[in-house]
Amino acid sequence: MNEFVFARVLHVLGIVLWIGGVAMVTTVLFPIMAKMKSATERTEFFSHIENRFAPQARWTILIVGLSGFYMVHVLDAWHRFTEFRFWWMHAMVAVWLIFTLMLFIVEPLVFRRQKAKMSQRDPAKAFALAQRMHWILLSLSLVTVAGAVAGSHGWMLQGG
Repeated sequence: MNEFVFARVLHVLGIVLWIGGVAMVTTVLFPIMAKMKSATERTEFFSHIENRFAPQARWTILIVGLSGFYMVHVLDAWHRFTEFRFWWMHAMVAVWLIFTLMLFIVEPLVFRRQKAKMSQRDPAKAFALAQRMHWILLSLSLVTVAGAVAGSHGWMLQGG
């Protein structure tokens, strides 16, 4: 079972780095950027942050996905996906899938092109959209983390 413990450690560390980074960007950096005087300054600053954080987020998302799949496989816990009381398992997969699609497909293939056009047309709207998306994703992530911790320690929804 040492491999399982190692997988869980990697899983939790990956989540701390990934969701912690999202929290830092959302709760600290966006408010700082909101006070910047020019849209150009804001866009450049965000690009620098994004260029540094995106690779870390991609690696940690891969680690979280692989370790999560491994743990479900070792525990033969696939049946949990058929029971509502394990809603947090579905939420973990959903949040992971959203971020995976965003970081590996949507952002590099769609957002980069659209972001440049939108930032030129209406930089305030582009910034507000990015900020709103980060708050939504952070909120979903935190609800999921809370549910996963509570659920994995036996706190189940009633009736389940």
